[in-house]
Amino acid sequence: MTRIFPRIALAILLALPLALSAEPRTLVFSHVVSPDTPKGKMAEMFKKIVERKMGDRFRIEIHPNGTLMDDNEAVSAIADGRIQFAAPSVSKFDAYTQKLKVFDLPFLFPNMDAVEQFQQSATGQALLTSMTQEGIVGLGYLHNGLKQLSANKPFREPGDLAGLRFRIMNSDVLKKQFETINAIPVPMAFSDVYQALADDRIQGQENTWSNIYSKRFYEYQPYIMESNHGVLDYMVITNATFWQSLTDDERRHFSYAMSNALGYGNAVAKAKSMNDREALKNARGVTLVKPTPQELSDWQAAMKPLWQEYASAVGEKTLQAAEQAAARTN
Repeated sequence: MTRIFPRIALAILLALPLALSAEPRTLVFSHVVSPDTPKGKMAEMFKKIVERKMGDRFRIEIHPNGTLMDDNEAVSAIADGRIQFAAPSVSKFDAYTQKLKVFDLPFLFPNMDAVEQFQQSATGQALLTSMTQEGIVGLGYLHNGLKQLSANKPFREPGDLAGLRFRIMNSDVLKKQFETINAIPVPMAFSDVYQALADDRIQGQENTWSNIYSKRFYEYQPYIMESNHGVLDYMVITNATFWQSLTDDERRHFSYAMSNALGYGNAVAKAKSMNDREALKNARGVTLVKPTPQELSDWQAAMKPLWQEYASAVGEKTLQAAEQAAARTN
């Protein structure tokens, strides 16, 4: 018997280092763009900070370019807890909340300062937790920028786009936005847009400066209006159960990492937007149109009725907070 206890003690001591050196848990971050985009760089920065702070406990595995799943799949995968992080467009949450439709309302935000002020307000921050009961927690907003209109023919007035087929993200607000000016909205995956323009299956689209330039849409859309009529932003999300399972210390580290990563990603996005606008302005064969105040007023008048149509869906308080942010920065 006396020999048994030393053997047990030895076995415990030998087992302890194995327990202490357990592999860190792998957390999946899925997104649909390349690593050299603002979103891709944000994800890489998040990974670096998390692993520097908590590398013994967690490892971030990034799947870029939609190699794991597209954004629609990622939202449901987050809700189900199959992955831990994603950064879909704010237009992708229709099945979970109607409040985020505020970002699709045309001409609501006159500039990115207004977007930023609204998102950092109490109302904007409350939207991050508006889907908690559905299993989704927002960790912050990532910018892409304001959207511009482009077409394969000259245009200045809303009526000039009548009858043209315009690619949209799958959003009922965006659908009605183009129907109000008698254009034909065509929901389509972002990856299919370039070829659809080349084949003349669509004659127009709306996108940010960086997307228009990096995806070379201008090759088939030489007429671009600096309309700034909508915002294309992303919400970085995680699974609610996973988030609640973390210790206070772990949540603090993850929040710190995300805050810094988003700050970096948004700075990159702002610089890229400015640079790509300038590149498009100087591109051969591209006509960049800046609407006059009266022309801009005509566009706003055509689309602004959608604000009240969706006021009950997004919430009067949410719409008022967005309008107040716009008024302060306009």
